[in-house]
Amino acid sequence: MNFIKTTEQSSNFNDLEKMSVHELLTNMNHEDQTVAIAVQKTIPAIEKLVNQIVPKLKEGGRLFYIGAGTSGRLGILDASECPPTFGVAHDVVIGLIAGGDTAIRKAVENAEDSTTQSWKDLEAHKISDKDVLVGIAASGTTPYVVTALQEANKRNIVTGAITMNHGSPLALTAVCPIVCVVGPEFVTGSSRMKAGTAQKMILNMISTATMIKLGKVKGNKMVDMQLSNEKLVNRGTQMIMEALRIDENAASTLLLEHGSVRNVINNYNK
Repeated sequence: MNFIKTTEQSSNFNDLEKMSVHELLTNMNHEDQTVAIAVQKTIPAIEKLVNQIVPKLKEGGRLFYIGAGTSGRLGILDASECPPTFGVAHDVVIGLIAGGDTAIRKAVENAEDSTTQSWKDLEAHKISDKDVLVGIAASGTTPYVVTALQEANKRNIVTGAITMNHGSPLALTAVCPIVCVVGPEFVTGSSRMKAGTAQKMILNMISTATMIKLGKVKGNKMVDMQLSNEKLVNRGTQMIMEALRIDENAASTLLLEHGSVRNVINNYNK
């Protein structure tokens, strides 16, 4: 298939090595400011995917992210933040990366080129048509990701994608593709930059909107967050103080007694 990979086009800037540090940072920032506008254009596509994810998770299904390199790491990051932020189990949102957990820190040679391993990785988690699979690849051509979605489609599993290239194999394979065209990178081909930023923003939107619709936020507060450190205990205490109009000592005592902001509020209002 022939299509133009905007992620591989030459940078809008040249002679980077001749720029001062200030010029480098200013020009990178200028490029980054275009990312939010590109993401804004994809909101209808993000909405379509979230509207597929929410009912599946309400029925006990799971959300899988799958990617390679930066894309895979960003999916894992978003998945790993859902339990502490929203109090969901660790197997509700699952991130997979080509090369396995080793690849989170170090690149695994040729892992992204496999056309068979991704489905094996998903089968290890017993993926089914109760779940949703989102492939993440800036280029939209990563074999590990594309073949995962192809296999999922055969089994009537809802598939989504986050990519930066129109007409890419990934965009054409996904039932709910999100194509966010951010244009050439500041350093030609370095999709960890604008493409990665866009992917992170979109993943934030997908998981946060989904969790809100699942009832994991009350008002604008993370009432189901895990109290895993002092900062979060203090945040929870402040939430309870505001919600119930009680002092800090009383709020702290209730939080430690009931284990979550939601439990405190629910028990207090009985």
